[in-house]
Amino acid sequence: MKLDYTDEQNAFRMDVRDWMQANVPAAPLVSFDHSREGFEAHRDWERTLNEGRWGMVTWPEAYGGRGLDLVTWLIFEEEYYRAEAPLRVNQNGIFLLGPTLMEYGSDEQKARFLPAMASGEEIWAQAWSEPQAGSDLAAVRATARRDGDDYVLSGHKIWSSRAVFADMAFGLFRTDPDSERHKGLSLIFFPLDAPGVKVQPIAQIDGETGFAEIFLEDVRVPAFNRLGDEGQGWSICMATAGFERGLMLRSPARFQVAAKKLVELYQANEARLPAATRDAVLQAWMEAEAYALSIYRTASRLVAGGQIGSEASINKIFWSEMDIAMHRTALAILGARAELTRDAPEAAGVGRWLDGFFFSLAGPIYAGSNEIQRNIIAERMLGLPRR
Repeated sequence: MKLDYTDEQNAFRMDVRDWMQANVPAAPLVSFDHSREGFEAHRDWERTLNEGRWGMVTWPEAYGGRGLDLVTWLIFEEEYYRAEAPLRVNQNGIFLLGPTLMEYGSDEQKARFLPAMASGEEIWAQAWSEPQAGSDLAAVRATARRDGDDYVLSGHKIWSSRAVFADMAFGLFRTDPDSERHKGLSLIFFPLDAPGVKVQPIAQIDGETGFAEIFLEDVRVPAFNRLGDEGQGWSICMATAGFERGLMLRSPARFQVAAKKLVELYQANEARLPAATRDAVLQAWMEAEAYALSIYRTASRLVAGGQIGSEASINKIFWSEMDIAMHRTALAILGARAELTRDAPEAAGVGRWLDGFFFSLAGPIYAGSNEIQRNIIAERMLGLPRR
């Protein structure tokens, strides 16, 4: 596959590069999972992006975007990661819910939620998983009972990313009490400070609170907050999962930049490393490039009117396992220094690899466990029988 950029795309790249050079904070921000301070610093960055109309370039201008296509978004992402800009605290909103809202939302819902999402005014959490319904999302037991113009939400969500400090959440609820499995589910938005909502932080292995449990007890929200028709929640969530697994949540630029840094780390330590390490580094670099080409192909197909299908599961397995392998190689190069945290006096940036390794371990689990993704590939793509 050969990538030939148009003059317009090359000019866009330079516009992004110049803006990032002028606006990216000189020092890294405190992690948005570390504290309210870090979270709000990232919210301020979202506001800065929105002021430059870089919040989400594929959205229509009316909602804070630039009306550009997905291929141009990939160019933006390459420059974003090249500039080492802050991670997006509102990724659940802009990368997952936003595209889904664009497809299934009413004009009124788009006008209400998308501009606030693009500006960072409202940061979103994902509230899908439950204690008895993790990878098996169809086993959701949280309920939404219709009461006039409202829904009354009850239930227990877990592993809700960004929920500790976020403003809003989108969750899957059973609106038909007599339904089972995939039927009778609806996608509903709710404020995380609404009466009846209790958010309990979950500490990660590094002590930060990237996840939370959410307890809902008779939480009243307007029916306006339901996305799509009642009972359409499963198909809508699968569309969202397609964006999460196959395209937007893990842009290829993220891995290309990491692979480049891995090559630099290897070159700085090459004299003392075994030959096998070179092979692992080359493999990581090739896989990052292959993933990028695959995503460009997917984006080109979508621009031409296609859709994300079950192949999103292949992408998800690929990037999650590539991420782990890449970070394991980095830790092997660093040796004993790999155990230094980013705040250790002698770390000198080493701790970023350890942080990345910790986070990579979650990759085969979130966005649908890789075991489930392999089942999807076997049944829907290869036509193998269910056991």
